[in-house]
Amino acid sequence: MLSVVKLFAKGNRVTQSDYGSGTITSSDERYTVIEFDHHGRRVFVTDMVTLGKSDEPAPDKPARKPRKTAAKTAAKVKA
Repeated sequence: MLSVVKLFAKGNRVTQSDYGSGTITSSDERYTVIEFDHHGRRVFVTDMVTLGKSDEPAPDKPARKPRKTAAKTAAKVKA
């Protein structure tokens, strides 16, 4: 018997019972990757995870600070 797996598109909002709401970052027949609002990135086996559709909008993420480069760090050490 052929099993049918529901795939969600990248960017879809979903809910999962243990982690709550999140956004699909990638999904294929094998793995589904979700960036959860409060639990970070998690990878699931697609045919084993139970997801529900969510209408809850994604929270605003704080702006990230630029990464320090080795050249800037070295310049500070010499100064």
